[in-house]
Formats: sequence, structure tokens, C-alpha cells
Amino acid sequence: MPVEHHEDPFEDRLGGALRQAGDAFETDGATLVTGGEVRGRRLLLRRRATVAGGVAGVALAGIGGALLVPWSGGGGDESVAGDPKPRASASATPSGPVSGDQLLRTLKGLLPEGKFSGEDSRGTGARLGPSARLVYDDGKGPSAIGISMDRVEPGSRQAREVTTCPAKELTPYDACSTSRLPDGSLLMIFQGYEYPDRHVDTKRWNAELVSPEGHHVSLSEWNASAEKDAPISRPDPPLSPGQLKKVVTAKAWRAAVDAIPEDRTPTASATAPAEPPAADGPAIQQTLAGLLPKDVNVVSKGGEESEYGFVVVDDGKGRTFVQINVQPGMSDVEDQLFGPDAEVLPDGTKVTTRQGPGDDKGTALVMWTVDTLRTDGLRVVVSAFNSGSQASAPTRATPALSMTDLRKIATSEEWERLVQTG
Repeated sequence: MPVEHHEDPFEDRLGGALRQAGDAFETDGATLVTGGEVRGRRLLLRRRATVAGGVAGVALAGIGGALLVPWSGGGGDESVAGDPKPRASASATPSGPVSGDQLLRTLKGLLPEGKFSGEDSRGTGARLGPSARLVYDDGKGPSAIGISMDRVEPGSRQAREVTTCPAKELTPYDACSTSRLPDGSLLMIFQGYEYPDRHVDTKRWNAELVSPEGHHVSLSEWNASAEKDAPISRPDPPLSPGQLKKVVTAKAWRAAVDAIPEDRTPTASATAPAEPPAADGPAIQQTLAGLLPKDVNVVSKGGEESEYGFVVVDDGKGRTFVQINVQPGMSDVEDQLFGPDAEVLPDGTKVTTRQGPGDDKGTALVMWTVDTLRTDGLRVVVSAFNSGSQASAPTRATPALSMTDLRKIATSEEWERLVQTG
């Protein structure tokens, strides 16, 4: 669903950020992996592709946070590449750094027989984190495959988010499941698409594993030779859900995570300012539902553990997706979010509005937005689409909520009370 975050500069402002949420995984993969759904506090909506589980949408060109250990090719999941003899315990900490070449050999040894090309990797000492990627062809068409690893805090929000199936209103997919393994690890298997709006039908399947000790392993595959901008080469990615599980649960990966230098593990700076209290996600959903017009019915809802929620409403004329972010401590980006033409209310709250296309594909999808910033730094931004999700076809000409409705929601005093009590 952090940990190393990249603060989103809002270069494209609200509309661009919302439209690009599904495909905005061109950034450093290590950040996305360790961020698990990919979600920074500055993002306008949850970018878990994460399925998205947080790393399902990692760009293969920069998969980070992952570690593999070398594998000799003969000992199954228990073997560690590069060693003439298998270790007594594959979960034992390697005696030294693991190179990128060793990571690649490990990945190759766990894949079914086939041809490999397009190989790239980083070792355990790399600044951006260890990873391995390649193009695999089992005779039925080339497929990009990448694996990455990092550490997460066991039981943390990040650990939960990265192994939780996303809401289909945010990330359309064909199948997704989360299970607990006998050793206590959480495993999510996701079968979805590279682009949420499916303007290109590239499939992206991935497995996310988080162990009780905090090992995080992320494995992704595509039905093309690259995650983006490559023609579809086969109907489905080559590894079945069962094969994804076999590869991602190999004990060698956990041993490799243990070899990551401690100074490569993101830690909070002792001098960093404390994060402002975040609003509780379920409370945001409940508050949003209570502020809706009386003539709409809530047909589904969801969100995150904090700061973000959504509802899908229907007034009898078609569904509307409504999403909201409640973000304290946003004064530092005020100038990036609100220009000199922003309306200023008597209490000092800044308000800006937007009515325009809901995507950049030339469809009839419409998005209406009201963005507000209180004097104490609390930002509340609410958007409505003329569709049941932000990536599906329109169900009506305009959203079921008017701009007046959205303004009433965004400027409600309920949000201040919610943050204060949260």
C-alpha cells in the first residue's frame, strides 16, 4: 500500500495524477516495491497496482527491492546458487554480498526450461536495491519476468497492503487471492493488467510474499517481452498461479533478504519532522457516505487504512465513482496545488475546481473535482466520475454528484473533526 518514498511533485496537478495513477509506475522500482501500492502521502489516490498489492505494477526496467541468491540448479527451492555444495539451511544468512549475476542464475534455475534474453540485475549492495529481470521464452512466446525483494516491518500497514487484493473499482483484474502459508507468511497472487483502462491488453500477473520475519518478495510477469510498449506475444504470461507461488516462496530469497546491508534498509531520520496524524480509512468512508446527497444510494465502498476512501453511488440513472483524500500536513505543497486564482473562503480555506476529461484517451469519461486546503494544512480533495470506476466506460453523461455537492463535501467541518479524533 512505505520505507522509502518519492514525494510526488504534482507536476501534472490533480487531473494528470488521477489519470495516470494506473500507469505511473515508470519511477524507480525500489520505491514502488518498498512502498508496497505504491502509495505516497502526496499521491492523490491510491496507486497500488498494486495490484496492485503495492508492487504488482513495478516497471520491469527498474525493479528494485528484490534479492535473490545464487542457485546451483540442482537442489530445488533449498539450493543456493553459486555454491558448490548446498547450504545446510537455505534461510541462513549468506556470508557476503550477492552479485547481480548470482541473482539472475537463481531466477533462471527456478523457471521451467526455456530460452533467456534481455537480462539485467543489481546485487544486494546496490543503492536502489537488488533485483533481477529477463525475457523468458518457453517456446510459446517471450515474456518479461522480474523479481525483487526488500524488508518490511512485520505486521505493519505496508505489509498488509502489499498482500491485500485491491478494490476492482481502483484496479480491474481477472483474479486475486490472499492466503496464509503454513509458516505464517502471507501470499497474494494477482492476475490483472498493465493498464487499468486496458487501452492495451497487456496482462500483468504477480505474486507478493511477506514472511513473519519481514522478508518481502515480489515476482511479476507479463504476456509481452516488456511491461510496456511491446506487442502482446502470447495469450497469458507463462507462469501459472501455482508456478508463481513456487518461485516466490523459494527459501533462497529469504536468505538473500537477510544479506541486504542494514544501511540499505530505509529508516526514519531522527531529525525528520513527525508525520501529522492521518485520518482512519474506514472513518473516511463512513463520513463521505454521510455527506452524500439523499437521492443517491451507495452500492459499494472501499479505500485504504488511512487518508483515502471511495464510494460508488447510483441515483437510478447510472453509477458514479466518488473518491476522496483527507491529507493533513499539506501546507508545504500549497503553492504547487493552488495558484493565484484559487478562491479563498472567509476562514482562509483555499478552493479550486476542475471539470474535464477523466482520462487522456479521448473517451467520454468525465471527472469533476473540488480541491481544498485549510489554513492548518488539511487538504480534502474529492472527485466524481461518470462511471462506476475510474477506469471503466461511462455509465452516464455526467457524474451523479454536482459540483455544488462536491464542494459541500470537501468544505465540510466533519473532516477537521475526523482528523482531530483520528
